[in-house]
Amino acid sequence: MNLREFGLNLEIQTKSDRCESHGDYLSRNVFSNIWSGCPHCTAERQAVQQQEAEERAASERYREWKKRIGEAGIPERFHTRTLNSYIVTSEDQRRALEFSKAYTNNFENTGRSAIFCGRPGTGKTHLAVGIGLQLMESNKLVLFTTVQRMVRRVKDAWRTDNKESESDVIRLMVQPDLLILDEIGVQFGTDFERNLMFDILNERYEKCRSTILLSNQTVTEVKTLIGDRVFDRLREDGGQCVPFNWESHRREKV
Repeated sequence: MNLREFGLNLEIQTKSDRCESHGDYLSRNVFSNIWSGCPHCTAERQAVQQQEAEERAASERYREWKKRIGEAGIPERFHTRTLNSYIVTSEDQRRALEFSKAYTNNFENTGRSAIFCGRPGTGKTHLAVGIGLQLMESNKLVLFTTVQRMVRRVKDAWRTDNKESESDVIRLMVQPDLLILDEIGVQFGTDFERNLMFDILNERYEKCRSTILLSNQTVTEVKTLIGDRVFDRLREDGGQCVPFNWESHRREKV
């Protein structure tokens, strides 16, 4: 409030004071018998309060991030598997990493999909999760699941005591900006599973939602498992099959 607007011309009173930590300073009369304290102490308190507020905000962001990772279905073992932590020891690995980075950087809900296939233990899940984690930082909705979990959840919806319907499960699988579907080829081959896979991937295709399939099978075997129609849809909009044919990281560690 500017007191001069009301015809008052009050001088701000000051007096000399001394701080045990910072020495002499000029104190200002705030109101009545209330005087300002040491400006250096005030600045230090404000800095501490600001730091504490930032730490609380960072802690809250971390808790929210962990919650989002859990809701995304990403296994705990892979919570820290980023694209930057992927170790490259061969030219083929470098190409797979470069594809993953380019895929992430150019992700614009165009429906571009990918198939990571090849030997187990070669980092398919690591790179796929790394893509998902980076997209989540941009507030993209990501879901990681396996074919087995997806099929089991649909079958659970058939129970009379389950409030979730089959349509609810399919809607859950179609909604995310990116669906990472692991273990293509593990107990996957019945007509029901193939039809379920087609329903979900076809609806995602129609809605321009991206999907990454992970499989220990070859490209030819994956194509046979998911069918020509699904395979062709995944290849549209620049979709690619990325081979992982090098030796297993897990085997090397053992």
